[in-house]
Amino acid sequence: MTILVCGEALVDLVPVHEGPLLSPKLGGGPFNVAIALGRLGEKVSFLSRVSTDAFGEQILQSLRDANVDVSMVQRGAEPTTLAMTNLADDGSAQYSFYADGTADRLVQDPGDLPDEITTLSFGTLSLLYEPGASMYAALLHRAHAAGKLTMLDPNIRPAAIDSTSGDITADGFRRRFLSWLPAVDILKVSEDDSHWLGLGSEGSTVDDWRAAGVTAVVMTRGGDGISVFTASGEIGVEGVQVDVVDTIGAGDTVHGALLAFLEKENIVTSSALSDMGKRDWERALGFSARAAAVTVSRPGADPPWASEAPRD
Repeated sequence: MTILVCGEALVDLVPVHEGPLLSPKLGGGPFNVAIALGRLGEKVSFLSRVSTDAFGEQILQSLRDANVDVSMVQRGAEPTTLAMTNLADDGSAQYSFYADGTADRLVQDPGDLPDEITTLSFGTLSLLYEPGASMYAALLHRAHAAGKLTMLDPNIRPAAIDSTSGDITADGFRRRFLSWLPAVDILKVSEDDSHWLGLGSEGSTVDDWRAAGVTAVVMTRGGDGISVFTASGEIGVEGVQVDVVDTIGAGDTVHGALLAFLEKENIVTSSALSDMGKRDWERALGFSARAAAVTVSRPGADPPWASEAPRD
C-alpha cells in the first residue's frame, strides 16, 4: 500500500535571527507531509512538478533522503516557487509568495494511478494556483470515486489569495473549497483556517462540512491539542508541552503522522474510517500530537523520524 502526496514543493526564505539575512529552507505543505510520512517509515510517493533549477535538485534529493518515491515527479525549466516567511514572537509564521510562472503550478494530470496507491493527500498552494489547482481537484474527485481514501488540508495562506499573482478571490476560494468536500474523507484544518473558511457564527458548521460528504474533520489547536469531529461527536487530545522554536510544518506533521497511523492500522477506506471508535481516534491524534511536538521544538519544518515519535 502506498500513500500519494499531491502538491507543491517550494523554498521558504526564513529570517536569520534578527538581522536582514534570509536562509533558504525547503518547504511547502505537501512536501512537508511527504517528508513526514517517509521519515515515519511509510511507503509514500510524491506527485508534483519540480524545477530543474538548483532548488529543484535539492527538493528531489531531500525527498529521496526521506525515502520518498519521486518517480511521479514531473520536471520543468520554470523557477521554484519562493515563500517569504516572517516569524512572530510566539513562533507563528506569516507568508508572502513569489509564484508567477513557477514550475509546480504547471503540473500535468498523471493519468491512471497504480492500484497500490490506497490513500491520497492534497493541500496548500496547489489548491490555489492554476492550472494545477483544477488538475488536483479533478484527481481528488476521481480518486475518491475509485474508493481511495482522501485527505485534504486547505492550509489557508491569505497573502496568496486576492494577491496580484493569485488566480481567485477569497470568496471564490471558499466556494471552491465547498466543491471539494463531497470527495474528502478527512478534512484537516487549523482553528484559524476554519474561521477564515467561514466556520462560526454566521458561516458554515462542522456538521455542514460533514453533511457535504466529509467523514472526519480534524482540527489543530496549537498547543491546546487536536480534535476530530465525526458522526459520534467530538474527540480530542491535549497538546504535548515543549519549548516552541517555531511552528513551521507543525500542521503538516499532524497531517503526515495521522496518515501514517491510519496506514499502519490498515484504515484505507471511507468505511474503515467511519468504523473508528473513540480509543482509535485518541491513539491516532495522540501520535500526531507527539510528532508535531518534535517539529515545533526545532527550527524550520523538520518532521521527526520514527525513532523520535513513539506510536503509543
